[in-house]
Amino acid sequence: MDGLVSNSALIAGVAAGAGAHTVVLSGVAGLLAGAFSMALGEFTSVTTANEQIESEVRVERRSFTLHPHAERVELVATLMDMGMTEATARKATEEIHHDEDRAVNFHLVQELGVNPQEKPSPVVAAISSFLMFAVAALVPLLPYLLGSESLWVGLVCSAVGLLVAGAVAARFTKGSMWFGAGRQMAFGAVAIAATYLVGNLVEAVL
Repeated sequence: MDGLVSNSALIAGVAAGAGAHTVVLSGVAGLLAGAFSMALGEFTSVTTANEQIESEVRVERRSFTLHPHAERVELVATLMDMGMTEATARKATEEIHHDEDRAVNFHLVQELGVNPQEKPSPVVAAISSFLMFAVAALVPLLPYLLGSESLWVGLVCSAVGLLVAGAVAARFTKGSMWFGAGRQMAFGAVAIAATYLVGNLVEAVL
């Protein structure tokens, strides 16, 4: 979605004051810059989140070393809150605490909702973000790459892409597909119109 809107707007702005060759160069540059930016941002975000989980694991392990009895009492209380009897909770706690790794993971899941064994891959997240942005950003650029020099053909492709993206997003959120498609189209149209207007103004001034 980001790639579709941003590159459509970029292409419209450049096309307002430049030829097809410049539009293609700008569109490809915008696609690559945006895709790499999204990939690096996602890589950093996921890496930071994973490092925070690792930090929580270290804190929990330290707590196990310094306050083992308190950790057992805490887990017994947690299990009783989940509906176990005190006897069952104590027995389960002893079983869980036989394995420190399992106990640490269990405490983290129950207390923080974090499972250290299910950390996402920063590389996979980065590649996914790169590809999603690049594919979306390619939509308004395709007509130019196929030989067309008309901005309107690119805008039609963008409009179709925006409508489909909005409808699909609404489908996943159980909302109205027509409303989702129309809203996405309206937001995209505002961005494209604004950059086209600025492109015209810059061309007039220069």
